Amino acid sequence: MPVEHYENFPVASWLLPRRLRRPTEAIYRFARSADDIADEGDAPAAERLAALDGYRQALDRIERGESPADPVFGPLAAAIREHALPLAPFRDLLSAFAQDVVKTRYADFGEVMDYCRRSANPVGRLMLHLYGDDDARHLAYSDAICSSLQLINFLQDIAVDYRKNRIYLPQDELAAYHVSEAQIAAGDARGLWHAMLHKQIERARKLLQAGAPLGRALKGRIGLELRVTIRGGETILRKLHADPGCVFHDRPVLTRKDWLLMLARSLR
Repeated sequence: MPVEHYENFPVASWLLPRRLRRPTEAIYRFARSADDIADEGDAPAAERLAALDGYRQALDRIERGESPADPVFGPLAAAIREHALPLAPFRDLLSAFAQDVVKTRYADFGEVMDYCRRSANPVGRLMLHLYGDDDARHLAYSDAICSSLQLINFLQDIAVDYRKNRIYLPQDELAAYHVSEAQIAAGDARGLWHAMLHKQIERARKLLQAGAPLGRALKGRIGLELRVTIRGGETILRKLHADPGCVFHDRPVLTRKDWLLMLARSLR
């Protein structure tokens, strides 16, 4: 049964040029379904890894020129052929999802960023490829935005991820702020929790700001969608900063009012 997902940011929305919506939907379907294999349900780790390996084999078949007929890889194969999409970003995504099955703690921020490089940045790079943009500076901006959005999602989902026995907060930084796993398990925002989370928020904000020029560099609808996406990240960060304990009792999300404000500000 398909899993329904709340999304912070627009996916193949009306903001995108029509010609990019179908390939974007194919990329999203691949990434979301593979992520669900790693994240959802009660399947044992070996079964999840085997299913992800099946995704790798399907990519290999596409690379050989075959056309899988299933709902995920049929449209993806068409998008890859039509737009000459590179396969490396898809394989990076699978690498990150497989890591989620076996790795549940991250020693330091470097390890977290390595995960972001494979779990988030490939999507931005694929979108730039669809747009026909291979400018090195734009790729760097995209990486900064995508990594920041991944970090923001980690902060939103601290309690959700802990229930899956995952902590994406760097272990060395938790130790430095005397935040224990027991405190996370208890949903306890006392002690140095606020200071620790504010550090995470500020780092994600600076990374988002570093990539923000891309929203002006890209013209037309794709630039508008990116500006809305950046505004979405900023909005979630403001909510987290206002109440660092909300991750335990009221996960911050984007409301209809937020979306309208984000769109209005992005149009200016």
